[in-house]
Amino acid sequence: MPLIKRIIEPRHLCRGALPDGVTSELECVTNSTLASIIQQLGSLSRHAEDIFGELFNEANHFCIRVNSLQERIDCLAIKVTQLDSTVEEVSLQDINMRKAFKSSTIQDQQVVSRNTIPNPALEMYQQCDKPPPLNILTPYRDDRKDGLKFYTDSSYFFNLWKEKMLQATEDKRKEKRRQKLPLPGQHLSRPTISHSRLQNTQSLNSIEQKLVEDATREVKKVRKARNRRQEWDMMARDKEFRPDHRFSPSPYHATSSEGSVSPDTRSFVFDTLHSNSVASVANHGGQ
Repeated sequence: MPLIKRIIEPRHLCRGALPDGVTSELECVTNSTLASIIQQLGSLSRHAEDIFGELFNEANHFCIRVNSLQERIDCLAIKVTQLDSTVEEVSLQDINMRKAFKSSTIQDQQVVSRNTIPNPALEMYQQCDKPPPLNILTPYRDDRKDGLKFYTDSSYFFNLWKEKMLQATEDKRKEKRRQKLPLPGQHLSRPTISHSRLQNTQSLNSIEQKLVEDATREVKKVRKARNRRQEWDMMARDKEFRPDHRFSPSPYHATSSEGSVSPDTRSFVFDTLHSNSVASVANHGGQ
């Protein structure tokens, strides 16, 4: 609720009751209006004087603070100009041994109090009606509370502000405690994460070990499986009736990949060589 600091009176210039026995009402109203205007101008001049007085006090206080700040700046400028980093060497130990800077600024306290009430507000307060004497009923109360505070309590707003500040501080403290405490399911999820990480590490190690073994292992050619009966049938046919006469199995190529004759084709190779040698001898003898 806004508080009116200054009131210019009278507010209504022409409003008023005429006295009895007035012969000229117009002249009476004109004179009363003129008197109200003069009274209003006097009230306005008084408030103007009070306003200029407050401005003068605030300007004087501001000037004092500026002068104090200027003196501090001048002292600091003199100290800075006297310092020489090339001559004076300050060690880290000396810096730690020095006392920390402490400001000597005095903070204003009890700004809103009975002593700091402006003059117009103090005049309005003095013109107000006094509260009823309810404090005489305090001894008859069971809770021993001041009876006057139920009618007017000047410390109500301060107590309300104090309760809100204490509640905000308590809420912040609870929030910090809640952040420090672990969540209900947090202790269950940690072993699962560590177990999965362990499994991933083991799988990576096994893969690396397999790669190393594959790199060091010698590549060996595996001998193809051969069917002796099928080879005999193919050799018994002519070249035209073989499945692929261009790549007919030769007894000289019927060896394994390692350069040795397989046990299945060893007898077949010997028989073929023997028959070829006999045929060549017969041909030479006939010629």
